[in-house]
Amino acid sequence: MRARPPDLEGTVERDGVRLAYEVAGVEHDPTILLMPTWSIIHSRFWKLQVPYLSRHHRVVTFDGRGSGRSDRPTGAAAYAEHHYADDAAAVLDATETDRTVVVGLSCGATYGIHLAARHPDRVTALIAIGPSCGFDITEPRLETQVWDGDLDAHEGWAKYNRRYWIDGDYDDFVRFFFGQMFPEPHSSKPIEDCVGWAHEIDPSTLADTTAARLGADGVTREPIEPLCRQVRCPVVVVHGNDDHIRIHAVGERLADLTGGSLVTVEGGGHGPQSRDPVFVNRLIRDVVERTRDRPPPTRATWTRALHRPKRALYLSSAIGLGHARRDVAIARELRTHHPDLEIDWLAQHPVTTVLEGAAERVHPASRWLASESAHIEDECGEHDLHAFQAIRRMDEILVNNFMVFHDVVEAEHYDLVIGDEAWEVDHHLHENPELKRFAFAWMTDFVGWLPMPDGGPDEAALTADYNAEMVEQRARFRRLRDRSIFVGDPDDVVPDRFGPDLPSIADWTRDEFDFAGYVTGFDPIHDRDELRDRLGYRPDERVCVVTVGGSAVGLPLLRRILDAVPAIRRRVDGLRFLVVTGPRIDPRSLPRRRGVTLRPYVPDLHLHLAACDVAVVQGGLTTCMELTANRRPFVYVPLRHHFEQNVHVRHRLDRHRAGHCLPYDELDDERLAKAIADQLGRDVDYLPVATDGAARAARLLAELV
Repeated sequence: MRARPPDLEGTVERDGVRLAYEVAGVEHDPTILLMPTWSIIHSRFWKLQVPYLSRHHRVVTFDGRGSGRSDRPTGAAAYAEHHYADDAAAVLDATETDRTVVVGLSCGATYGIHLAARHPDRVTALIAIGPSCGFDITEPRLETQVWDGDLDAHEGWAKYNRRYWIDGDYDDFVRFFFGQMFPEPHSSKPIEDCVGWAHEIDPSTLADTTAARLGADGVTREPIEPLCRQVRCPVVVVHGNDDHIRIHAVGERLADLTGGSLVTVEGGGHGPQSRDPVFVNRLIRDVVERTRDRPPPTRATWTRALHRPKRALYLSSAIGLGHARRDVAIARELRTHHPDLEIDWLAQHPVTTVLEGAAERVHPASRWLASESAHIEDECGEHDLHAFQAIRRMDEILVNNFMVFHDVVEAEHYDLVIGDEAWEVDHHLHENPELKRFAFAWMTDFVGWLPMPDGGPDEAALTADYNAEMVEQRARFRRLRDRSIFVGDPDDVVPDRFGPDLPSIADWTRDEFDFAGYVTGFDPIHDRDELRDRLGYRPDERVCVVTVGGSAVGLPLLRRILDAVPAIRRRVDGLRFLVVTGPRIDPRSLPRRRGVTLRPYVPDLHLHLAACDVAVVQGGLTTCMELTANRRPFVYVPLRHHFEQNVHVRHRLDRHRAGHCLPYDELDDERLAKAIADQLGRDVDYLPVATDGAARAARLLAELV
């Protein structure tokens, strides 16, 4: 799912070639034109820039000829570099853009030079990232290879060969090339993205684009150095000193020829817009702001440090309502230590539903957050959510949401930031440690990405790589987290390893974290009969509560359970069902069944769970632990491929001797009916759940204010 869909989509035709463009942030000036690059990938390679930049400026992107939704003319002559510049001018005309800041990556930097030289009145600044210009500079990695020749072997850069693409192994070349583009450790996601995009273009078309760029097939390249000297606008060159595609000397030459600035990314490769998006986003915006003819007037207040109120910014994960309930409980306890503490929440639906009910203040910038819940719902199948891959594919949403956070803490003073599984904040602060200007507390109820069995060695390698990156970040930047809090006890941590040659998860977590015990967000129920009477349940009736959390992922499970209700009621005569659909599922979309009450969001759901005789739930930790704390029997059905529910949560529930796990694939009417009947007759012998988790967590946080 995209973090920000375009405000405008269209096409423009130039010399018989149709070009597809998008505009985002239509109400903001000035305009930024994000140029296409080599046709091996389309304009989605700017996906980590568009959401942030379009919140502040107007952003135009287009698919270059030969890629994406644009036409693919035949023959190298159609892909001469000046065509891309003229195409860009046509897109500017079509989008009614008079002047723009141009940003180009690799070949896109060359196209930007052509545009700035040919249309100097339309380009106010040029940002060239990893420029791939045709200067007379020796490239040792490429000099011995022949792009248009017959080669006996195709190892290394010998894969960069026309015949190998068309008649050999194009996929092998693509994987090699993007491995070279992203030499930085832990770059599996941008490599995976680019490999996928590269398979959307025919190798013959890509060969035409390359022939034009190299001056083959009768195409005469226009010398680039005279064009560089014609550029009159400010130029900023960004180049990694570990760029395997175009060596750093190319960027130095471009800066010299244009009189521009050079920003070197130490240890960076050829794609910093993907590998270091926060750095690139901030740089682009800084350049754009400096191009304004007349900056808008502002009014600002600076408060002397001792006059500032105590303030905390709380980030609560939107994936599951349980985070919100426990975080509200912790916030209340935190105020007992600091009654004058102001707490703002950077949060999104459905978390905001809980916060508004608790009279908490949701920060206005929350409206800019891209929906994590919607993404998760978009990723799920029938009771199937590959949680690890879903988080990986959420990268543009996470970058967008970190940039919202970045703008908030840059503009306002906060003494403390609390991130309850705010993965984007923890990750990008470790990637950009210079941005930390507050005490930072990290909270989680699980540690370690784990592969599912059917993922095979590839998924095992990916999860291990993600874990290794986290371990390395924590070893290098221990100062980034002022407190790491595990919501649970040491024995709740799984005994697995992070991966081959990596530490034990349990041992590492004991070294890294303080343990708050589980946070239920409520006091245990002592008089269950009184509670049942208050909720309207008769003393003699048996009640089954069914709930699937705060997202729409649980819809298939609700349908399956409702289909089984007649069979269950035949086995358990008179069983009454309360089915809570949550805030993102319309109860009217579900079938009606005798003995079933359908309700949407229930703010006091934990009371109904405490009052019930049995429950059927998804495998989320919060609901399962609420039932465990109140010693209620329950059946839980983990989402398929959800590593947290199937490994981390199940480990904790097994330790507490709580609940009965019923795999979704075994969920026929009779098995479900039997499981519910068995749980109704069960003698509960759960381990006790601590009742002071919120207070313990608050004490740990209070020391940071």
